[in-house]
Amino acid sequence: MTDNIPFFDGHNDFLLRLMKSPDPREETWLGDGGKGHLDLARMKAAGFAGGLFAIFVPPVSDGPPRDFRELMAKPPYDLPLPPLMDHAAAQPVALTMAGLLHWMERAAPQDFRLCRSVKDIREAFAADVIAGVMHMEGAEAIGPDLDALYLFHDMGLRSLGPVWSRPTIFGHGVPMAFPGSPDIGPGLTEKGKDLVRLCDRLGILIDLSHLNEAGFDDVAGVSTAPLVATHSNAHALCAAPRNLTDRQLHMIRERGGMVGVNLATFLLNADGAAASHTGWDVILRHIDYLIDQVGEDHVGLGSDFDGCVLPDLIGDVTGVPALFEAMQAHGFDDALLRKFARENWLACLERVGGA
Repeated sequence: MTDNIPFFDGHNDFLLRLMKSPDPREETWLGDGGKGHLDLARMKAAGFAGGLFAIFVPPVSDGPPRDFRELMAKPPYDLPLPPLMDHAAAQPVALTMAGLLHWMERAAPQDFRLCRSVKDIREAFAADVIAGVMHMEGAEAIGPDLDALYLFHDMGLRSLGPVWSRPTIFGHGVPMAFPGSPDIGPGLTEKGKDLVRLCDRLGILIDLSHLNEAGFDDVAGVSTAPLVATHSNAHALCAAPRNLTDRQLHMIRERGGMVGVNLATFLLNADGAAASHTGWDVILRHIDYLIDQVGEDHVGLGSDFDGCVLPDLIGDVTGVPALFEAMQAHGFDDALLRKFARENWLACLERVGGA
């Protein structure tokens, strides 16, 4: 049986939804309204045992709002990226989201725990408490002197992506485009390399998911830690710049790293469309391909819940058991399902040494 297999998720954007929700935060986190992809009740029902919760500072636009999901439903597309945001603008938002993650623990201490180590995560699992790990998607909130990294680390930060798709003072991301290659633009800046070195010293995982190819290579050259992409898929099957080439996947395998399978349809569908009719065959093709390229000990889930258009077959976090059932029907045995569900993530975090 695959019902309620406990799983660890490499990426979600619940904190952004919680911050922006027009509903009271207690209702968004503790209520049963079923909005978005995540809330405490649905996570518990699905077997969500833990995951990386992203701090993401959303772009600020001076123009009228644009429906990017509608644009991404009709490839080809090449969406304009917002300009660089400095730390003075980003830090207040990032601190708000970090505070919300701490508040989630205080609002439901019997059900949710902010974890700073793999020991903490395992103890939460043993107590049947959801383990939340603080992640930062785009390091805009870290100033050029890097001092804020110590503060966020003290607050629980254990995973960081130097960039979202927009540039930062640390490096350059890939465009939100289709089709496209990750081989675009320069790599890490010198401050970006300093950031990576400090993350290594503090035991903070470096997330490669939004970096361009030059930045990916720079991280590989500067860091001694496993190479990890928390929420990316296979470029060979979906030619989005956000997905990983075979060369990148082989580097992740050689460094004992990890890839989290992203359930965003525009990173799954061969035509790059953010279209929710995606079938199990498409998702399973990416899982098979990643396991073939990286190895069965280095692939897990990196859902992108609350940050993407999901396949209708999954819908929200309560659809993960259906994904596991599809994997089982596809030929995954219990041991491989357990690895994919959470064992690989915990082993990877132990290799990084910080979470």
